[in-house]
Amino acid sequence: MQDPNEDTEWNEILRNFGILPPKEEPKDEIEEMVLRLQEEAMVKPYEKMTLAQLKEAEDEFDEEDIKAIEIYREKRLQEWKALTKKQKFGELREISGNQYVNEVTNAEKDLWVIIHLYRSSVPMCLVVNQHLSVLARKFPETKFVKAIVNSCIEHYHDNCLPTIFVYKNGQIEGKFIGVIECGGINLKLEELEWKLSQVGAIQTDLEENPKKGIADMMVSSIRNVSIYDSDSSGSDAEAK
Repeated sequence: MQDPNEDTEWNEILRNFGILPPKEEPKDEIEEMVLRLQEEAMVKPYEKMTLAQLKEAEDEFDEEDIKAIEIYREKRLQEWKALTKKQKFGELREISGNQYVNEVTNAEKDLWVIIHLYRSSVPMCLVVNQHLSVLARKFPETKFVKAIVNSCIEHYHDNCLPTIFVYKNGQIEGKFIGVIECGGINLKLEELEWKLSQVGAIQTDLEENPKKGIADMMVSSIRNVSIYDSDSSGSDAEAK
């Protein structure tokens, strides 16, 4: 097939009659490079500046630039505030009973707060504190606090420890009271993470309950024992 861009008399006739499109002019690479550099030069410098750099350079911009800068600065400021708010915690903090209302019940709107009431004399409490310290760093958008139970509730029984309350907007959205509800004496970090995610206090990347496999094994073992007992009972009856 003949190239329509080829310089032939026949192609020229076809172009004159509109049968072929106008011949494509060869691109000038130098001209293209110059145009690209011009476009890059037209990009507003403030789009790559930090807030501090914008403040220092604002005298160099014209009125139109200043208006655009104000909009851009506000956008960057809101992004910074959102990031700061999201990462403002990141640790398991100790509070006293006197701070409970301000730190937990009256915490800022829509903030998830996890508080652990504990006694150092209860081994399970130490395990929970260790796990919560790790989770606090992993989920800095959630507030994690702990308090010695005596400073919050008098005569609280050791059987109810550890106690974990999950608050949001002043309301208890979840609670785990005692060793069993908190996950047992062999509680793993992932198991506690899953429990708190089910309440909604954290957004875990775990896809399923880490304890599910253990539970399935227990159910399977119980089922096998039941079948064995049934078979044994049947064999005994036949023997009689």
